[in-house]
Amino acid sequence: MEQIINDMKILGLNEYEIKAYLSLLSEYPVNGYNLSKSSGIPRSRIYEVLENLKNKQIVFEEQGEKAVIYYPIEPALLIEKMKSTFGRVLENVDTYTRKLYSSKKIDNNLTVIKGTKNIIDFSNLLISQAVERISLFLWDDEMPFLQNNLDEAIKRGVVLKGIYFGQNNPFKELVIHRRINRYLSEKKERHMIIAIDTKEVLSGIISRGDESQVTWTKDRGFVRMGEDYIEHDLMINLYAYRLTGKEKDDFEQFVDEVRKEYSGFTEEQIRNFQ
Repeated sequence: MEQIINDMKILGLNEYEIKAYLSLLSEYPVNGYNLSKSSGIPRSRIYEVLENLKNKQIVFEEQGEKAVIYYPIEPALLIEKMKSTFGRVLENVDTYTRKLYSSKKIDNNLTVIKGTKNIIDFSNLLISQAVERISLFLWDDEMPFLQNNLDEAIKRGVVLKGIYFGQNNPFKELVIHRRINRYLSEKKERHMIIAIDTKEVLSGIISRGDESQVTWTKDRGFVRMGEDYIEHDLMINLYAYRLTGKEKDDFEQFVDEVRKEYSGFTEEQIRNFQ
């Protein structure tokens, strides 16, 4: 009951109005006195609540033999009414706010999003708006929270590409990183990249819980860097998967040498990264 009350409050109803409507659904028609008893709404407030519901066309009244009695609107009609109302309201808000925003739009802003839950929620929002392409650099820890929206995006015809850190890859479009443990032993933390339609990118550390922090931007330079990072890792991994035996060993040794020289790692550190 508590959850449905909280949900219906989002629709613009207060707690007494919700309780009155739900009670009417269970038993109708009833007069105000009996509705007060069944709903737990004080008698001093019940008629005010019913008047509000009548004005919202959620409850209707009729003169009975001895008193005024009340009926609820059918649930299906209530839902259609709310869809119509909120659809119109959201359309008006969308039109007005877009006009305001477009006049001051600056695509090179960098927005910081903190906390794993907030990052996941925002990632799902971006994925749900993708039209052409989603590029990912993602770990199996985060995939369960994004998979449904990625599935829906693919159904819409959105192209999915990227690198996946995990053994249970749910998408054939993603390439599993060949050296997951090696990567994590060096980096110590999980970071993620999500690029949408080559127009916006979300990137940063996702493994710190409430202290996780990513940056979202539409700046073309940052978007290109994110895409290039994923593209580079795809090339390296796909090429490595084609190699076998000594060729593969030589290639991985060469990659480690490059990383050692670039990052200043010692031989011991490189060995520990294995």
